[in-house]
Amino acid sequence: MDSKNYDGLILDIMMPKLDGISVLKKIRSEGNSIPVLMLTAKSEIDDKVLGLDCGANDYLTKPFNTKELLARIRAMTRRKSEQMDSKVKFGNVVLDRSTFELSSLYGNFRLANKEFQMMEMMMMNPHNVISADHFLGKVWGYDSDVEINVVWVYISYLRKKLTALHADIQIKVQRNAGYSLEEM
Repeated sequence: MDSKNYDGLILDIMMPKLDGISVLKKIRSEGNSIPVLMLTAKSEIDDKVLGLDCGANDYLTKPFNTKELLARIRAMTRRKSEQMDSKVKFGNVVLDRSTFELSSLYGNFRLANKEFQMMEMMMMNPHNVISADHFLGKVWGYDSDVEINVVWVYISYLRKKLTALHADIQIKVQRNAGYSLEEM
């Protein structure tokens, strides 16, 4: 399982074919540190202890309140992002998560929040095509009224900053698919 494409994982202990505990053990044995929430009807203390001892980050029993589930997911993924290195490097460009700065040997820019989020997504997933709809959902929120052309505007801002930094990477467009960060 490639955890770079996911923010977290929700498992049920009583899944068909392969139970959630076995899936969790396999994920952890591969050294994968993706945050995992066990969401299950098994509510005995021993079940909870087993799930947590096998590497789950959190354990929630059914029935559950949707607000609580969403809060636990936010907390779990927030902890993951806090554990990550504060600097991401691709090509000759560095993105500092603690200062929102995009830099190279030729200078630096402090990115606006939306620019930062988009650049972080691309730098964490180089060579992967990210659709404009995915940017909208992740950066502006799935319930936002923002039009798709706002993504194009922010891509334009980021391209100009990369050019000014003499970056050896660029944002490429794949028509009707999305954008990817590539070496030049």
